[in-house]
Amino acid sequence: MTSRERALTAFALETPDRVPRNYLANPGIDGRLKTHFGLKADDSEGLRQALGVDFRSVAPEYVGPKLHADVVDRQVDMWGIHRRWIAHETGGYWDFCDFPLQHATLEEIEKWPLPSPDDFDYASAAEQCERWAGYCITTGSPGVGDIINSTSMIRTMEQVLVDLMLDEPACLCYVDRKTDIQLEMMERTLEAAGGSIDVLWLGEDLGTQRGPLISPELFRRHIRPRHQRFVDLANHYGIPVMMHSCGSSSWAYDDFIEMGIGIVDTLQPEPRDMDPAYLKGRYGGRLAFHGCISTAGPVAIGSVADTVANVRKTMEIMMQGGGYAFSPTHQLQDNSPTENVVAMYEAAETFGRYGS
Repeated sequence: MTSRERALTAFALETPDRVPRNYLANPGIDGRLKTHFGLKADDSEGLRQALGVDFRSVAPEYVGPKLHADVVDRQVDMWGIHRRWIAHETGGYWDFCDFPLQHATLEEIEKWPLPSPDDFDYASAAEQCERWAGYCITTGSPGVGDIINSTSMIRTMEQVLVDLMLDEPACLCYVDRKTDIQLEMMERTLEAAGGSIDVLWLGEDLGTQRGPLISPELFRRHIRPRHQRFVDLANHYGIPVMMHSCGSSSWAYDDFIEMGIGIVDTLQPEPRDMDPAYLKGRYGGRLAFHGCISTAGPVAIGSVADTVANVRKTMEIMMQGGGYAFSPTHQLQDNSPTENVVAMYEAAETFGRYGS
């Protein structure tokens, strides 16, 4: 099978020749893996090939004007979100800060500069599709369509949760402006790709470690209708939707199924009702799964043997009847030993073949 055939077979709840594999990682461990395989620092494609990764992601390039002023010691993106670098003993990460719209009024948010769908080069996405022919091509990301997480990056998590409960017009204005932009971007990307894109990837973190982040009623009032617009778009183009959701999020899976979402991503095994056996037993045959290999588990804190055992056990459960794609639950973290990550992908190759 080609990578594309392999992934789409799994996402159709059938059994391919082997479990398709994906890769997500922070810069620190990504760099160490490239060194391990003797690759140059910018050879991301070489690393994906070394790990046997079946997925490639495409997105149109932003070619519009600079919308927000630079800030000292900050990254400022096209949405106006601020990030600062937080170093730690194994690497570092860009953390959200300043929250420029935390106290913004409706009038201020209506005037807040946001990119136009016209500010992207959709031909560049089509060119990427040609380059990755034969792989399973995704567009979007966990940051597309998500409301709580992305809005909290510019307004704070506490404020967003209060806003949603109170139907705050200022917050909902920002959400709808951004949703409209992303939806049109997705439509233009799919149109430019001419049928070469295989999966639309969305996101919304709906759980803590112990249970739901919001009530089902609040989800159905504010989140589900906006996500449905993306699902309907994917249905129009005949491709499945993969929904990323961190934490204890399986409480929303029946809603996902009703909406037409076919694939769930992340699948952190530690939170409540997210154990692989629980997910496979309750939703196997109705949803395909992408994830399950915890970035906070043995790959980060265990030995090589622990990592291999964890991968083997997880795959024995999730492979049954097909419908599974191997992936870390989130980006592999810098504290993961290089040898553990290498062993993780070697174990996926060893134990991920059907009929062997």
